Amino acid sequence: MTSNSNKRVHIIFLICSVIVLAVSCTVSYSFSGARVSPLAKTFSVDYFQNRASIVQPTFSQDITDELIDKVKTQTSLKYTTDLGDVSFEGEITEYSNKPLTASSNYQAATNRFTITIKVKFDNSVEPEYSFESSFSRYEDYESSNDFSSVEAELSERIMELLVEDIFNKAFVTW
Repeated sequence: MTSNSNKRVHIIFLICSVIVLAVSCTVSYSFSGARVSPLAKTFSVDYFQNRASIVQPTFSQDITDELIDKVKTQTSLKYTTDLGDVSFEGEITEYSNKPLTASSNYQAATNRFTITIKVKFDNSVEPEYSFESSFSRYEDYESSNDFSSVEAELSERIMELLVEDIFNKAFVTW
């Protein structure tokens, strides 16, 4: 065999090795930063029950829908009402509004609105990424504002942050 033949064989072997390695990769990434195994095809989200002492009637459905929408738009997973390859279940454990700081006349100057959600994430394809965690977010507001007049806006902001936190823990492993 000549020197040129040996070089060609080495180059062909190198090219084939690179192709085999590229094809055999099992992790996929999306532009959202989400890491989803190509073996996972579906996801499910159980209805988030409200177990907090204060129950806001639509919040359970809102948080459930928001999480479904986030996973649909940020991954290639398909939503199913059956048990998905990855699944979320959870409950709202806190929905509270408490005074935070007092003014000089002993009146509350600032209030803190807090929502906490307990989530169980099951990844049947990659069980090492499964978790059970609580996520909590809050918004402070001036006590001169009536809570009922700011509740919808604050709960919407908190919900977006909670869904982002849940999504990141489930799919973004930076």
